[in-house]
Amino acid sequence: MMGVQMMEIGRQVGIEKFVAIGTVCAYPKFTPVPFKEEDLWNGYPEETNAPYGLAKKMLLVQAQAYREEYGFNAIYLLPVNLYGPRENSDLQTSHVIPALIRKCVEAKLTVSSKQKSVSSTAAHCISPTSDSPPTVVVWGTGKATREFLYVEDAAEAIILATEKYNKADPVNIGAGFEISGKDLVNLIIKLTEFKGKIIWDASKPDGQPRRMIDTSKAEKEFGFKAKTSFNEGLRKTIDWYLKTKKTR
Repeated sequence: MMGVQMMEIGRQVGIEKFVAIGTVCAYPKFTPVPFKEEDLWNGYPEETNAPYGLAKKMLLVQAQAYREEYGFNAIYLLPVNLYGPRENSDLQTSHVIPALIRKCVEAKLTVSSKQKSVSSTAAHCISPTSDSPPTVVVWGTGKATREFLYVEDAAEAIILATEKYNKADPVNIGAGFEISGKDLVNLIIKLTEFKGKIIWDASKPDGQPRRMIDTSKAEKEFGFKAKTSFNEGLRKTIDWYLKTKKTR
């Protein structure tokens, strides 16, 4: 509703351009990989995030309708999952990367402490006894794949599109790779030097089976290509978390 009202007020006051930010969650559950913009309407989104994805997709409909009816210059970008420093790491509300980083770091610190249990919607850490290694329990099977875009790259993409793109068609914003849940966890374990145990809770949902987008249109239309490697982005994110943890 905020997006709907912002676009309408923008039209009323005659702003030069409106940049609507959508979501990769708008794509159908079983979209061929890599996701192409023309596949956006070929099915229903994955059930666990469909309401969010559909709400965001309606902003595309509104932007295209306003362009046709009013000549309103609204564009629509489809970013993949974002990550990076300063992201919310609250254990009840955070996304997978900040949640896993926090849990792995905190689990390391509880190796010699008494029993501790932390839970969230993404995963939880348990240190059963002072003598046993910490354990991270992660939702799902680890088979589902995701694509992640570093926050600074996302900001650059939005700026480039704002400056150079003026068409009705949606444009994917991403890094052009996919990584499985298991590989993601293993990478974060390595970078945080976590030495404990990982348990996968297969009774919890995986979400969308695969997620990787075709980024060729963004490069063609406004010259965007992600610059930050996933390893580099994760290291920066972990370093930021460690520094902020020390100052708390």
